[in-house]
Amino acid sequence: MTTSVLSVRVSPEERLLLEEAASQSRSTLSDFIRRKALEAAEAEIFSRNVITIPAKDWEAFESWLARPAKATPALAELAQRTPSWEK
Repeated sequence: MTTSVLSVRVSPEERLLLEEAASQSRSTLSDFIRRKALEAAEAEIFSRNVITIPAKDWEAFESWLARPAKATPALAELAQRTPSWEK
């Protein structure tokens, strides 16, 4: 796996905080920051409210939307059950 260097400027207080958090998680500062940055990036991407559909896929998407709904017997049965918290 090839890696590259990413440089980030932090204040001395921020560095102390990051070093303490890395120490408490029993990881190096570099591993801690990389892991937390990736977790934050994934959360940011997964929480997006805008979904982009490439132009080349737009017709297929519209066709999918226009298809009639399929009946799902298991879901219909589930909808008829009394929820466990109401029993």
